[in-house]
Amino acid sequence: MSMFLTACAGSQSDYDSYPGSAPGNQRAGTKGRAATTADVKKEGTLFGQDGLNFLGGDDKKNQGGGTGIGVNSFLWRATLDTLSFMPLNSADPFGGVIITDWYSPPETPNERFKVTGYILDTALRSDAVKVSVFRQVRVGPEQWADAVVESGTVTAMEDAILTRARQLRIDSAAAEK
Repeated sequence: MSMFLTACAGSQSDYDSYPGSAPGNQRAGTKGRAATTADVKKEGTLFGQDGLNFLGGDDKKNQGGGTGIGVNSFLWRATLDTLSFMPLNSADPFGGVIITDWYSPPETPNERFKVTGYILDTALRSDAVKVSVFRQVRVGPEQWADAVVESGTVTAMEDAILTRARQLRIDSAAAEK
């Protein structure tokens, strides 16, 4: 056992040559002075010059829709706002998919709707949002059958999302001034 420990123990100079390897040791290349941020940057980092930028980071780099999510943030928030009257089943901000659960309007309890919203781009454009609407009607107790969705329903929902996204963008620009 003691031979194993002896074999694993290196000389102190081994520790000094490895940056930050032991408490109190200085980084390589500092020549008797404390390591500075410039020394650390000079040596490099594992994730590049700016480091790992997971959920945004520098506000000056965040242009347009933002970088905290994988899609346009105005379209994302507008889709959530527009579909907020329905129960949310799942939301993936990196993939840009919002799925609601089945919803029965109080005025028509014998039909229910489910909506899936897709944000397809990081730009605020009309073709960057797509909505799929599913409709079912009651055919018996706890039995539902698929039904046709009126042709204008999908277009109306997409228009409502785009209108809300434009308003969020205008509000954001006004807040920055």
